[in-house]
This record gives sequence, structure tokens and C-alpha cells, in this order.
Amino acid sequence: MNPTHPRHRNRRRTTGTVLAGTLALLLAATGCSSKAGGGNGGGDAADGVRTGPGVGARTIRLGALTDLTGPYATLGKSIVQAQQMWADETNAKGGICDRTVEIVVKDHGYDVQKAVTAYADIAPDVVALPQVIGSPVVAALLDDIERDRMLTFPQAWAASLLGKEAVQVLGTTYDVDMIAAVDFLTRAKGLKKGDTIGHVYFEGDYGANALEGSTWAAGKAGLKVTGQKIQATDTDLSAQVSALRREGVKAVLISAGPAQTASLVGVAASRGLRVPVVSSAPGFAPQLMRTPAAPALAAMLHIVSAAPAVSSDLPGVRRMVASYRKKYPDSPVDSGVLSGYNAAQLLGADLRKACEAGGLTREDVVKAHRSRKNADTGLGTAQNFSDADRPASVETYVLRPDAKAVGGVVNAEDAHTAPGVEDYLTTR
Repeated sequence: MNPTHPRHRNRRRTTGTVLAGTLALLLAATGCSSKAGGGNGGGDAADGVRTGPGVGARTIRLGALTDLTGPYATLGKSIVQAQQMWADETNAKGGICDRTVEIVVKDHGYDVQKAVTAYADIAPDVVALPQVIGSPVVAALLDDIERDRMLTFPQAWAASLLGKEAVQVLGTTYDVDMIAAVDFLTRAKGLKKGDTIGHVYFEGDYGANALEGSTWAAGKAGLKVTGQKIQATDTDLSAQVSALRREGVKAVLISAGPAQTASLVGVAASRGLRVPVVSSAPGFAPQLMRTPAAPALAAMLHIVSAAPAVSSDLPGVRRMVASYRKKYPDSPVDSGVLSGYNAAQLLGADLRKACEAGGLTREDVVKAHRSRKNADTGLGTAQNFSDADRPASVETYVLRPDAKAVGGVVNAEDAHTAPGVEDYLTTR
């Protein structure tokens, strides 16, 4: 038994265990089994559909644990608005299973304890969570989400979230993205055997999982990886750039946030370290193209993403962008809009399938979700949800910054599966 295989490493206990225990006590104290019809069960509605928490005769309630006041507030706002737009569109067409869809939004400000309290507050009254922002938040809630059989789409992509029936990482995981990034560097940027790649990464599941992918891919390509671990509070990466220069890196990977990406690229350019930089999708935001780092970002940065650019010509993306601009004319259209709308559409399809099978309990929704092998919203690549131990997709786009484009990026390469990804997933 290989303990580094996703199905085994997913069973490691997280630092959220204590918080999860606290949440269990909170749920017990609030009497969750007595609200919204009782537990995960419930009965049959007048129309013969099995119902449970979050589902009434006229409504389906979904929950969103988001960040509207913390470090990912811009992302949270985009996702919330995109999912509300989906709900409004859905309700205008008659809803789902003859019920109106409501989304209950709770802001945790990227504070784990606030998120734990928010989950305890809304869990009895919602059937699923189309949005939970933050790897540490998801880690703290993981056991409770599984216990409640609450289908959850986290805005986090660590492989440690695989292997959970009720938790669905949409698209690729961070390690798969970094395998694609190394492939891009060797294929399109001229890196060759013996070269050194720097990898700047956040401490925690995000960075650790990304580093796992880059290290594996670099080993296969005969490259060396030199890592620089940073904290989410580190916004001046001058020291890291100096260290990477001393190592003679020929390229840099970054698995962090937009502020760190801007600092890394801006400082590197100013100090003559003009090498290719590849970021994970969470490391870029269109607002960066209005900062002094914009010229360096346009010249040096690429982004590996499971989703296309919001400037894509895909008909589904173009329709979504037009609708969002009409509904929220004062809000930027960014990757969060695409991510949020895609997640809502996927969950809507799960609910419809569950309804057709006769039930809208949480178990019915999870079962419907896991039965889908070719889920395609028209907003990117199709996804396979049938195997909880595997990423839903292994195809990635390569994007590049463009200040004039919607969302600040354009597609540089269409979606494809990087060589070695399947080997990695079957042997790790």
C-alpha cells in the first residue's frame, strides 16, 4: 500500500480535527435534527418527491460559505454574484423540481472559527453547498460535511480533498496543474535536462500539493526543483527572488495568491531575473494588470488553469459574460465569475437528476452527482464525477495576461492533458 497515493493520503487527519469536534458540539446544541424536516431524512412531499433538510414543498435552499471581507473578498463577491445570477435565471424558467432555488450566503472573512459557526448555523437548513472558499475552512469542516452527506463544491483544489463522497473538487488538483506547468516549460520555454526550476509556494495543503506535482514532473524531465515556502502574509518576495537568483533558476513556479505573484514577477524583472513564471489559477487576478507589475506580468507570466479565460470564444462563456455584465455592470468579470457560475450549473444538474429519480434528500443529491461521467456545462472541459478518488478532470488550459482582455487573460493553449498525468495518478 502506497501511502502517497491520493486514496491513502486523503485519510490523513487534518489540523481541523479539533474544530470539527467543536462543530459537532455546536450542531448538537442547535438541535439540527429538529429543523428543516429532521436530520438527513425527511419524508415525501405532496408531489411524491423524497425531501430532507433544505428542501420544502416550494423551495430548495443552498448554502454558500464565502469570503466577502477577507483576503479573497474580490473572488467571493464574484462567485456569490455569479451563483445568484444562475439562481435568478433558473427561477425565471420555473425553478428545479417545481421549486424556487434560494442561496443562503454566510461571510466568514477567511476566518476558520467564523466558518465553523456559520456552517453550524446553516447546515440544518440547506441541501448542498455550491461554494466554500478556503482550504483551511474546508479542512475544518470536512468531517462534518461527510457526516451530513452535504454535497459540497470547495473553492480549493488540494488532492487531500479527494476520496470524499460528498466533497467534489471541480476540475484539476494543484499537483496536476503543476505537472502541466513543468510540461509547458520544457515544451514551450526551452527548459532542458539539468536546469533548475524555482517553486514559491504557500505553506499548507495548497502549496504542499502543488510542490508534490512539480517535484514529480521535474524528476521525470531531469530537472531540479528548489522550493521557497512562504506565508499568506508574505507580500514582499525580495528575499525569495534573491535566493532563486543564487540558485540560477531558469524558470519559476508560484502557488500562492495574486499579491505574491505580482511581487515575485515585479521584483524578478527589476533585478534582471527575466525567466518564465507559471502560476496556479488562484495566483492571478485581473486587478494585477492595473498595478506597476503589469508590464512584467504580461512579459513573463503564464497561468495553468482547469478553466478557460473568461475572454474565451466558447459560446457558453460568451453568453455568461454578457449576462453578468448586464446584471452587474459595475463589477469586473473575472475567473471567479466563471468558477461560480460553472459550479452552480453543475449542482443544478445534480438536483434535476435527483428529482427525476424521485428524491431530493442529501443522499439522493450525492448519488445523482456521483452517477455523472460526462458533465459538461459548456464553460470548459467535461468532468467525470464517478470516481471520488480522482480529479474530475485532468485537462488544463494555459492562459497569459492581457490587460485589454475581459478578465485580464487570454487563452494561450487550449485544454489538453499533459504527458505523464495519468502515470502520476495511477502510481502515486
